[in-house]
Amino acid sequence: MVEQGDAAPLLRWAEGPAVSVPQDPALQAGGWARGGGGSGRVAVEAPRRREPDEPAPQEVLLQPGRLELGDVEEDQVVAVFVVTFDPRSGNMVEWCLPQDVDLEGVEFKSMASGSHKVQSDFIYFRKGPFFGLACFANMPVESELERGARMKSVGILSPSYTLLYRYMHFLENQVRHQLEMPGHYSHLAAFYEDKKGVLHAGPGRGGSLPPVYWLPSIHRYMYPEMKITHPAGCMSQFIKFFGEQILILWKFALLRKRILIFSPPPVGVVCYRVYCCCCLANVSLPGIGGTIPESKPFFYVNVADIESLEVEVSYVACTTEKIFEEKRELYDVYVDNQNVKTHHDHLQPLLKINSADREKYRRLNEQRQMLLYSQEVEGDYNPCEEDLFVLFFLEQNNRIFQTLMEVSASQDKTLTAEHARGMGLDPQGDRSFLMDLLEAYGIDVMLVIDNPCCP
Repeated sequence: MVEQGDAAPLLRWAEGPAVSVPQDPALQAGGWARGGGGSGRVAVEAPRRREPDEPAPQEVLLQPGRLELGDVEEDQVVAVFVVTFDPRSGNMVEWCLPQDVDLEGVEFKSMASGSHKVQSDFIYFRKGPFFGLACFANMPVESELERGARMKSVGILSPSYTLLYRYMHFLENQVRHQLEMPGHYSHLAAFYEDKKGVLHAGPGRGGSLPPVYWLPSIHRYMYPEMKITHPAGCMSQFIKFFGEQILILWKFALLRKRILIFSPPPVGVVCYRVYCCCCLANVSLPGIGGTIPESKPFFYVNVADIESLEVEVSYVACTTEKIFEEKRELYDVYVDNQNVKTHHDHLQPLLKINSADREKYRRLNEQRQMLLYSQEVEGDYNPCEEDLFVLFFLEQNNRIFQTLMEVSASQDKTLTAEHARGMGLDPQGDRSFLMDLLEAYGIDVMLVIDNPCCP
């Protein structure tokens, strides 16, 4: 069986009809549908094979941390743009629709620092209440004015990033078209007219910003036939890239720490690591996480985002700019390639892999090997690796919080070493993690596990 490399193409294109807007007024009202609580255990229901002439199902979103069916998300684009690199002026927006849309800073978000070193790339980013996806390409030209290279990005903005991937193929074709035929925007204009959404009025203009859709959570594991919202293979490559250190990232993600991932271009695959890191922190038990900030994927950030990052208490982002490493006040955890580090003394114990971490990693790989065997021998690809990985951490998280809530509801509220082992944690090695977890989530229990450093 051939293993995919970390930089291997992650998307298999399947152009389909756009998701139609639901007619049910209850579904159009916005916000999240409320549902009942879950048990903490999640059954993977294998989607049946769809007939060739059967229409693709609509996507259903879940709010992070709940097993609730949400709205069918509108397939809308609020802006489309072309960014170019001008040898004299630098990055600039050369064309956009609508013409009055605020795209300040997008010229740097959609063309990452260092992009001139790669031939092509794609970038996810956040712009105010919206998410963006841009495809970049670099083409050699015989032009002294352009200094031998023409570089452009074509991108879009949307209220949610979970549907952006479906336009990747279109954007890739359009950036190539812009390089070969600069100034021809008719295809982009037609695309915008077909997909455009209503751009809500901002603060001070008598309106409110549209809701920001964060982590897509586990929606495709709760309901059959849900279309994938991330590229095939990105989670498995994420796990294989970080190895045992995935358990370190898991703890920091569950604690909602500010995680910044550095990598030189291409940045597309690193944007997927941001997404995957957020997926490690899913919890499906009701009543969990109400006092803690959401796990926010900011995707690509640069120096222009410093001011906005200064006020964030929790995020996961990536950058190509090494200067961020020096700005320690902006992050809690810094990931340089496969090196995970923190400058906070109280978080240092979380960087150590303990026996419980190794056992979890062993079980994860064991389950993965069983799945790969089943796929190879029986040809059964349901569930896929993505299902396995996300559910593995979901169930681990549920087990921890189920135990913590039961202990907090007990009479003596005492959390013992036996409880820790039952949660799949190392009583001594994870003592600091448990203390941080109790504080972060505001869970009222008394930890009676001895500190190994103190006699």
